[in-house]
Formats: sequence, C-alpha cells, structure tokens
Amino acid sequence: MNDLRIALYQPDIPGNTGTILRLAACLGVSVDIIEPAGFDLSDRNLKRAGMDYIAAVTLTRHVSWERFEAWRADTGRRLVLASTRAAEPYTRFAFQADDILLFGRESAGVPDHVHDRADARIVIPMAPGQRSLNIAMATAMVVGEAMRQTGAF
Repeated sequence: MNDLRIALYQPDIPGNTGTILRLAACLGVSVDIIEPAGFDLSDRNLKRAGMDYIAAVTLTRHVSWERFEAWRADTGRRLVLASTRAAEPYTRFAFQADDILLFGRESAGVPDHVHDRADARIVIPMAPGQRSLNIAMATAMVVGEAMRQTGAF
C-alpha cells in the first residue's frame, strides 16, 4: 500500500500551496499543512491555483509544529525533509510507501529545530550558483520520485 503524504511547513504563498494541492489531488497523495500559514487558507489565490481539485484532496491542518509532531509520533511515520542544506540527492534516497515528505516555507525553509527532527534530509541537485527551485516544482519532483520508487504509479 502506498500512503505517501506531503507536509507543508508554514507555507507563505497561496498560489504555490494551491498548485501543490492540485498535484496531490491528481496523484492521490494526502497533504498536511503545518500552521500558521502566511495567508488565509480560504484565500482566492489558493482556490484559483487549486481550482476545483482542492475538494478532492485529503487535507489535514495542524495548528502548530508541536501538534504535527505529536500526530506523527502516533502514526510512527518517517519524516523526510527536502532541504537545500541536505547532502543526499533525492534520486539516491530510498523512499518508503508511508513517508511524510516535508517542504519548508518559500521564504525561509524550516527552522533548525524542525530540520533536526527530520528522520532524513534530501536535496534536489541544482546548477552551481542557484539558490532553490519553486516549492511546487520541488514537491512535484520529489513526490514523483517517491511514487516511482514505491510502485505507486
């Protein structure tokens, strides 16, 4: 059984979050939003980016990092953080079918205490001198690889 989840840590940009929700709906992946978000989750830009796909997403909102971590501890799931500070390329990482794939804020990633709690940290290799990919693009790349590896397609 494949039960991958996408977790967004305090997302900043409603359009990116809407795009990720649309991706999740189309691929059958659940999404966890760790609040506070940098926008109202009823934002029209979120709805525009997610279109009518948002209704098809299994979305869980966590009011804080601490609540998310308590929920995760109860589920026993591994937390895999995508980070520009990681060393292991996502294509060399061995994903599991029930991993939670965590993506940080567009403006700042995740704080050190969140980074330290991850069970694994992965990076998308980029051309020298480039900072980071758009969060929705990075999410699509990592989720696609995780689904390929775990036979979800």
